[in-house]
Amino acid sequence: MALIVHKYGGTSMGSTERIRNVAKRVAKWARAGHQMVVVPSAMSGETNRLLGLAKELAPTRPGDAYGRELDMLASTGEQASSALLAIALQAEGMESVSYAGWQVPIRTDSSYTKARIESIDDVRVRGDLNAGKVVIVTGFQGIDDLGHITTLGRGGSDTSAVAVAAAMKAAECLIYTDVDGVYTTDPRVVPEARRLQTVSFEEMLEMASLGSKVLQIRSVEFAGKYKVPLRVLSSFTPWDIDIAEEAVSGTLITFEEDEQMEQAVVSGIAFNRDEAKISVLGVPDKPGIAYQILGAVADANVEVDVIIQNLSKDGKTDFSFTVHRNDLPRTVEMLQTKVLPSLGADRIESDAKICKVSIVGIGMRSHVGVASKMFRVLSEEGINIQMISTSEIKTSVVIDEKYMELAVRALHRAFDLDQPKA
Repeated sequence: MALIVHKYGGTSMGSTERIRNVAKRVAKWARAGHQMVVVPSAMSGETNRLLGLAKELAPTRPGDAYGRELDMLASTGEQASSALLAIALQAEGMESVSYAGWQVPIRTDSSYTKARIESIDDVRVRGDLNAGKVVIVTGFQGIDDLGHITTLGRGGSDTSAVAVAAAMKAAECLIYTDVDGVYTTDPRVVPEARRLQTVSFEEMLEMASLGSKVLQIRSVEFAGKYKVPLRVLSSFTPWDIDIAEEAVSGTLITFEEDEQMEQAVVSGIAFNRDEAKISVLGVPDKPGIAYQILGAVADANVEVDVIIQNLSKDGKTDFSFTVHRNDLPRTVEMLQTKVLPSLGADRIESDAKICKVSIVGIGMRSHVGVASKMFRVLSEEGINIQMISTSEIKTSVVIDEKYMELAVRALHRAFDLDQPKA
């Protein structure tokens, strides 16, 4: 008897009919002898609806000013879907019980709307599993040391599921989504994109960090840290599909680079539309300047991605970096009011019409000229590169947003990702 964690996304929980299908699928696994923990997201669109109501009431104040109340509000979406799934399972004749994150409890820090999991107490859940029940745990949320409900940020249900699987040493964590696995790139942009049967943890981590929406990056980090077997598969296959077939479908995120893996030089193309660039111009070129800028940004709980500093000229330089587009207004305001006066810089410029496009592949380690091929392809398409970032298995470029789809299609074709694996 194996302990299995299932996670279902918002589209999988999008209606009572879909919830009923999820219940039938989960019941099938439970009747096959598995102990089942299920982590559902809120019903599709529910979190946006709730946060939209908050914005109507307070349209001019920054969201973090109401962090605690926003977490109280947003967490109700997962509580509703968890209770509905428990009801659907019981209607199927399957004993089940639903818990909010604070009831487990899932302990987090107090960073409202962006909390991080610190520990999970699995005693209560194990007791129910041993009593033959399916246990449903709300995704996306937990409780801090002061007893306040917290949420993990958008996409946090993936992280909740992997964290639960890690804490309970589950045999596998199955992430059910509206796609049937991880593709070489988004099929909506490149119809010829192929589904990968396997992808390395390192590649998946890069893809998630670079804008792939299949898995949330913190869930991949958790999986890597605790070696949680992870599989991405579709919830829209028939619920009564044979378990043996279902268990090997989708895409397996693996931790071993073996001969069975797809060893293409480049495995996928990731992109992110949600980027914005900030440039601090005319910065004095002296030690500590980067810390003055990025330290203040970090203190504001804003994540920085690509960073570039130009060559010094006449004792001054330009310092540019990217942030999430939603963080752009408050980051610029903070720099203007708190950093620029003491920095001695000329001015701050920003650009919200950029995107990041990346090539990813563990095969890049042993092949030279991959980055130069990427730059050549973009040049031939007339696409100007604004910023570049590299690691051992990826190369990312920041370009004008209007060229994103052209860049992705050209790179996908240039690296033969549209060709079936030999």
